Amino acid sequence: MEQLDYLVIGHVTCDLTPSGSQVGGTVSFSGRTAQALGCRTAVLTSAAPDYDLSQALTGITVHRKPASATSTFENIYTPEGRVQMLHAVAQPLTAADVPSYWLRVPIVHLAPLTNEVDPDLAHAFSNSLMGMTPQGWLRRWDENGRVYAQEWAEAESVLPLAAAVILSEEDLPNKAMLDQFRQWSRLLILTQGKRGCTVFFGDEIRQITAPKVKEMEPTGAGDVFAAAFLVRLHQTGGNPWEAARYANEFAAQSVTQTGLEAKIKQVAKWQV
Repeated sequence: MEQLDYLVIGHVTCDLTPSGSQVGGTVSFSGRTAQALGCRTAVLTSAAPDYDLSQALTGITVHRKPASATSTFENIYTPEGRVQMLHAVAQPLTAADVPSYWLRVPIVHLAPLTNEVDPDLAHAFSNSLMGMTPQGWLRRWDENGRVYAQEWAEAESVLPLAAAVILSEEDLPNKAMLDQFRQWSRLLILTQGKRGCTVFFGDEIRQITAPKVKEMEPTGAGDVFAAAFLVRLHQTGGNPWEAARYANEFAAQSVTQTGLEAKIKQVAKWQV
């Protein structure tokens, strides 16, 4: 049984872009970031059997739940803003899909993108530092695949189970939801792009600024942030301020590059 440090659970995705399809998803960016930071990393995902993950998840232990299709996203940019489309969805992921010898991994990251991660998984890892990036629990889509924000009915019961909840200000449809999430989370981090992040911990709120860099592509920055934050939170024994500062550095480095491989090489270089 392989000893692991970091487990991330969610759908790997096929992202349709003007330059062709690319492997994406939080499991790809967060998993590779954790690996670059020295963690022995595993991914629990679902995708079509013929979808090649060998390059995107090289060196990572992958447990793939077979599906008839791989979750497929497309972002369409219009004068009114981004329209996100979901063209296919892989299989849901439950506690029954987790190999028994993975239940004691030190860091577990629940990373839904299409409501695929069963919230009951939050109860499966009693000895782990658990992080959540709940964006996929805050999405719905219509019959044409257009993605919209939604309320998450289980938030009040699930968020308190996490050591850290990390989400982007773009994930929340209204300020009232942020106030609710703050009440229900032990530690909440709101990422804010080039402005850095805001950390809500108990009664204390701190804005942690990000370093200024030349941005080339923001894709995956939030996932890089999440992995770096959780790794550093674990290393420091739970210091959220240091973890946020550390994660800001790595997320900022990632946006200076284009594409998963270049971003991870930059993160690894910065780590050295």
